[in-house]
Amino acid sequence: MSFKIEQDNLTYNTARPCLSLKKKIMRRSAGLLNSLKRTFSTHVSDNRLDALRQAMTSSTEKIDAFVIPSEDAHQSEYTAECDNRRAWISGFTGSAGCAVVSQDCAALFTDGRYFLQASQELSSDWQLMKQGMPKVPTWQEYLVKNLPKGSRIGIDPALMTIDNATALEKELASVGSQLVPVQENPVDRVRKDRPKRPTHPIYRHNLKYAGKNRESKLHDLRVTLTQRGYDGTVVSALDEIAWLLNLRGSDIHCCPIFFAYCVVSREDTVLYVANADERMSSELRAELDAHVQIKPYDSIWDDLKHQNASNRRFMIDPTLTNLSIVQALGGQDKVGLEPSPVALTKAIKNEAELNGMREAHKRDGVAVSKHFAWLSDQLRNKRERLYEADAVQHLEDMRRQHDTYVGISFDTIAATGPNGAIIHYNPSPTHSAIIDPQQMYLCDSGAHYIDGTTDITRTYLFDGKPTDFQKRAFTRVMQSHIAVDTATFPPGVTGYQLDSIARQPLWKDGLDYRHGTGHGVGAYLNVHEGPHGIGSRQAYSKVPFKQGMVVTNEPGYYQDGEFGIRLENVLIVNESKTAPYHFGGHNYLGFEHVTFVPFGRRLFDTSLLNEADRTWINSYHQECRRVLEPQLVNDSRTLKWIEEETEPI
Repeated sequence: MSFKIEQDNLTYNTARPCLSLKKKIMRRSAGLLNSLKRTFSTHVSDNRLDALRQAMTSSTEKIDAFVIPSEDAHQSEYTAECDNRRAWISGFTGSAGCAVVSQDCAALFTDGRYFLQASQELSSDWQLMKQGMPKVPTWQEYLVKNLPKGSRIGIDPALMTIDNATALEKELASVGSQLVPVQENPVDRVRKDRPKRPTHPIYRHNLKYAGKNRESKLHDLRVTLTQRGYDGTVVSALDEIAWLLNLRGSDIHCCPIFFAYCVVSREDTVLYVANADERMSSELRAELDAHVQIKPYDSIWDDLKHQNASNRRFMIDPTLTNLSIVQALGGQDKVGLEPSPVALTKAIKNEAELNGMREAHKRDGVAVSKHFAWLSDQLRNKRERLYEADAVQHLEDMRRQHDTYVGISFDTIAATGPNGAIIHYNPSPTHSAIIDPQQMYLCDSGAHYIDGTTDITRTYLFDGKPTDFQKRAFTRVMQSHIAVDTATFPPGVTGYQLDSIARQPLWKDGLDYRHGTGHGVGAYLNVHEGPHGIGSRQAYSKVPFKQGMVVTNEPGYYQDGEFGIRLENVLIVNESKTAPYHFGGHNYLGFEHVTFVPFGRRLFDTSLLNEADRTWINSYHQECRRVLEPQLVNDSRTLKWIEEETEPI
């Protein structure tokens, strides 16, 4: 059964977009099949809230309210279906947010990226709390100010970091309320259909791409532990474990990681992972056995309690490690709370990782350019009727043509017209608009290759005439992009400082965007990687840029109900080639862009461009020709599209 819905001049197909997609969709991961429902799906049943409230009052802890974060026990940004507690209870499927449920209220807190999406997905039983807006409290402030004094606030200690739990406990105590870690998550108690935790194959990440073997990485970590006076550390962030041991997996949608804990002491390394014999080849097990002891995933808790009994001191990252880890080790008095040394080391890529990223982006640029050339031809010349989901599938098909392709690095955002204003919009096989060539089209996508991870956004208008405001907004976003790309700065500068430089061109026109300007990117790892980034988050003020870091450059502008603009490249932090002097005896830093796909030339307001802007745009487009054309000698359609889109301005 299918029917069409007319909304905001868009036609949505509530069945599969076309028959040709049916077989292709079967190959897509569960994440796309479970992606956004929005207004076209039935809201989550009220019975879930009723059941949760009953479980709260009947639990041994007798809690008055329960906090349901987005994250899993490893603080993963993207989660497996078994850990999607907040999405299951609320119906809101965005990747960031926190739910608070009391006996008489259910509130969902999320940031500006998801305001539109959350308003469409939440039922009337939920109150949407738009974080960052005037007079809107954070979820922590809400617990302190909006709930009765003396309340018992329940949390799952496995889902909340030490830092967050400590701060919340202090705030609640100020009004006589109590933080109550529960023994069993009440959402899990009432979720009868909760899927099992994935246990997909685990495989070796080749040394020629990793650039450093696991023995050397473990040795360096032990040196750090010894220097700081610790006996060991618990590594719980999944991307850190994968990087440290040169392993990869696929337990979480779009992320090449696997569920595990890793305990590294001065004497040995223990990897806690479920069903290792079934998930690893005999060759890999033999290779690991020489340096790493493997134990069942759930056995870590008894082992940590044993470590506590032996009075050993562990270094724990309070921003990445859940509270239950510290509880098992005997409490905060028994551990040292310090930032993970693995996170920063991982973020500073070695030469093999950087070269892999460069090569992966060259390949990705070819695939993305092939896709946009096809899409432009289908919409503009052949007047084909295409849905957003058709474009998503074609783009992945182009990437899949290369044998180094592993999978998408996040669900593709393919958004026509007003859908582009929904910052994290995802079309799905059951909810997809027809692409209107006379409306702006935003596509944000990325891929994992065996040697690198990509993330690119482009905004095009395939046909028709843009409005003066659309051209002005696009050009200001382009100038913001250029401001970051050409930035030169001394050592010690952070992404928090660079963020205001990025926004200056938009601020001149009274425009802005409600997301960060850039995030770290893993080397065939998570597409969002810390600890560095460019944005107004306080965390970005703590970690200065260092040579070898990788970060995105993605300013934007979004006109609700009309269109969205975002322009994104991936950058590598390098020594500046333009700074003639070295104040303080330091080499200054700058960026090297490694993404090569033309920008939407038809959307420029050339009257706003100064000579430096024109020079940068024309030079970048010549780089695109130099990188892409040799790989496209037999593809006349894509070559023609690149030639048209890179004509000098």
